Amino acid sequence: MLSEKRDKASATDFHIKAIGSNDMPEKVTTDTSRSNVAALNLINSQLMKLFLFGCVFMNIHVRQIKYLNNIVEQDHRGIKKITKPMMGFKAFHSAEATLSGIELCRILKKGQHIKSENSHALEQFYALAA
Repeated sequence: MLSEKRDKASATDFHIKAIGSNDMPEKVTTDTSRSNVAALNLINSQLMKLFLFGCVFMNIHVRQIKYLNNIVEQDHRGIKKITKPMMGFKAFHSAEATLSGIELCRILKKGQHIKSENSHALEQFYALAA
């Protein structure tokens, strides 16, 4: 998910969307941005309010340890390798479209698509277009 700003509101939206499409995480490893920590602290405070009303206690442990985040950053290396010679983007929508296309190609190449059993990347791409 690409956003124009890296603030608390966009980080909160991102984490709520991630939690909604996956299970509740026990630990989250982030980079050193303060917006992610603030967003996760806000989510933790909401979870604490739910606990006070009788729900099961849940708390997300936030880790900002550099070497633990290297695995995630290395996945972005391929994108950085492609976008660095482009010398930036003039408009946000063109950056979003280009990066989503690059991500789609990388996902198909890795075979991470849902319907990827025994099919080539080109077949998966045509299946998405249909």
